[in-house]
Amino acid sequence: MVATTESEPRTTSAVDRMFRLRERGTSVRTEVLAGVSMFLASAYVVVVVPGMLAGAGVPHAAATTAVIVTVVLATLFMGFYANLPFVLAPGLGGVALVAVTLIQHDHVPYDVAMGMVLWSGVAFLLLTLLGVRQLVSRIIPDCVRLAIGPAIGLYIALLGFRSAGLIEFGPKGMKLGELTAAPGLLTVAGLCLVTALASRKVPGTLLITMVALTIVAIPLGVAELPDSWFELPGGLGATAFHVDVLGALKPEYLPYLFALFAAEFFSATGVVMAVAERIGLTDDQGNVPDIKKPFLVDSVSIIGGAAVGGPSVTTYLESAAGSDSGGRTGLTSVVTGSLFALLLLFTPVATMIPAAATAPVLIFIGLSMLAGLRKIDMTDPTDAVPAAVVVACTLFWGNFGTGIAAGLTLYVLIKSLAGRFRELHPGLWVMLPFLVYFFYNSVH
Repeated sequence: MVATTESEPRTTSAVDRMFRLRERGTSVRTEVLAGVSMFLASAYVVVVVPGMLAGAGVPHAAATTAVIVTVVLATLFMGFYANLPFVLAPGLGGVALVAVTLIQHDHVPYDVAMGMVLWSGVAFLLLTLLGVRQLVSRIIPDCVRLAIGPAIGLYIALLGFRSAGLIEFGPKGMKLGELTAAPGLLTVAGLCLVTALASRKVPGTLLITMVALTIVAIPLGVAELPDSWFELPGGLGATAFHVDVLGALKPEYLPYLFALFAAEFFSATGVVMAVAERIGLTDDQGNVPDIKKPFLVDSVSIIGGAAVGGPSVTTYLESAAGSDSGGRTGLTSVVTGSLFALLLLFTPVATMIPAAATAPVLIFIGLSMLAGLRKIDMTDPTDAVPAAVVVACTLFWGNFGTGIAAGLTLYVLIKSLAGRFRELHPGLWVMLPFLVYFFYNSVH
């Protein structure tokens, strides 16, 4: 008993020193509870992301293992190195761009698509190391930057409607699907449920919705119980190190590289700033001390995720669930990462969840991202029209890269015709030939 009593303070002291618990006004118990909350809020990625990758032909078991391994390593890296309560995982926008736009729509080989993800991470890493992250903010006009999130959101919502069979694509375009079929009814019910739970701020809303719908789907024949609940993780042979670094550098892929980088860069920036402000880590000017550390984690995780098979890693907004539960240090991330590691033994449970259970989550997340539109100055048509084109072209053509290219090209042309050359960064003129070339090849 004496040894135990003496060792506990030493252990607590070691954890305290490592994560600076007292300095940030928290405790081990609070951080553990916050880590559990952050895990529950983000656990849906283990179901949703592998399902999206499987639609692109990636073996589901390998995709599930790749996603979990990526989440675990990236989140633990954030906890131990940056000492911040953030969870990292493949972003739905980036996964949609890779799995749907690149692989399924444009028939880009998987290894080339992963090469683009890797290069976007390299660009992020270089800008972070050089301390010139503001350069991207100056090159990309605000109206286009703010339209990226809503464009991704509508694209993700469209995927949700499509996977549930609520809409179908035929020779005459898009048409209404089978609303009265079991998957359609489950999706509509799930959308109502997830929205109601979110409005009440119920912890783990997305996970609760998927579990509830899966339970209902079993007697309806939409889902089947697995043969076994536990099994060893699937191998990574189908995903790991399938990266074509040189093939990803073709000129026609430049807008895709830009789209991946921009989505990851601004997502990471926004989430880090927002959550850091919640937990009181910002200074008087609203800046985050040592912000380079979480950006380094993000960029390195993008590169590592591409190598393993978990594309477009980013800091998740669900990190707010941890901070709202009292998480103030990287110990929250360590707890979350450890819980994700346990899921490697429960992959049969993840693979049994049907599309009708994940579709409402995709639709809800996608539609929630439309909130970014309110930040665009719609009273200035030279800003409003390019932003709207980014969103519209992404949705109508089902191609996020084309939407970005069309919006940026139109922005340059409109501002030039309006005589507002001072608002055009020189970098846009450098990008214009590549954007026009990409746009021309995309629509022909």
